[in-house]
Amino acid sequence: MAADGQFDVGGRRLQIRNLNRVVFPNAGTTKGELLDYYVRIADTMLPHLRDRLLHMHRYPEGVEGPRFWQKGCPEHRPEWLRTAPVWSREKRANIDYCVVNELAALLWAVNIGSVELHTSLHLRHDLHRPTVIAFDLDPGEGTGLLDCCEVALRLRELFGSLELRSFVKTSGSKGLQVYVPLNGDVSYAQTKPVSRAVAELLEAERPDAVVSGMARKLRAGKVLVDWSQNTEHKSMVCAYSVRAKRRPTVSTPLEWREAEEALDRGDGGLLVFEMGDVLERVGEHGDLFERVLTVRQRLTAPAGQTLTSA
Repeated sequence: MAADGQFDVGGRRLQIRNLNRVVFPNAGTTKGELLDYYVRIADTMLPHLRDRLLHMHRYPEGVEGPRFWQKGCPEHRPEWLRTAPVWSREKRANIDYCVVNELAALLWAVNIGSVELHTSLHLRHDLHRPTVIAFDLDPGEGTGLLDCCEVALRLRELFGSLELRSFVKTSGSKGLQVYVPLNGDVSYAQTKPVSRAVAELLEAERPDAVVSGMARKLRAGKVLVDWSQNTEHKSMVCAYSVRAKRRPTVSTPLEWREAEEALDRGDGGLLVFEMGDVLERVGEHGDLFERVLTVRQRLTAPAGQTLTSA
């Protein structure tokens, strides 16, 4: 690093300053520590970012300061940073999304305050073909991670009965997220109604504990099975992304037995991980979400009537 804050990252020049700025006041975590985490997790995280549209949740003054969502890649981006133009009917113009395919791009995004990194469910070259069906399990008031575990395990059972594998991770916030990998020839026109049908089925089974409607007034005492993320213009927090909470918790891939154990022991705290925890887990277990990128499964009937794997 030069005295002016210039770093060489894989042959890319980045200007990174204010490494001692506290980003997480409650934990005392600095910008330098946050960047160090992303450097150390990059080899594991980059495959989950690669060739996807980046939706940035920016906190330029730290997690207790002003924040904003940004889809368009800033004009002051480096010339070498890859972008993907996507037509916006609302803006009647292209939105040029950032695409994070290398460590320098990852550090650049975090350096401008993108504590959280969210990605599309599709790749930049195929805007209408999701690689997964995803469910965001969001606990309403009076519920928590353990309630989400019950719903996640029911989702696993449901898809398992259809010979479809599913994978689970924490949101890094209050809930869990379940991914059903596809990696084939399928469109959002198929996956969105399937995801909605599944959410409504779970609500019909347990109307006292599950809700599929988005209205906030419906959520108290229930887990929202949010199926609405299965669309072109939305995103999900990327695996291994830090979340902008009181402490630097991370969206962490799990083994299913961990959700079962937390539920059996009545301890949702077993599923809360910070940056150091995640680095240790990856060192021990590798990438528990790696198969999400490679397992090929298919939907064979419209509107979720019948699902089979290939």
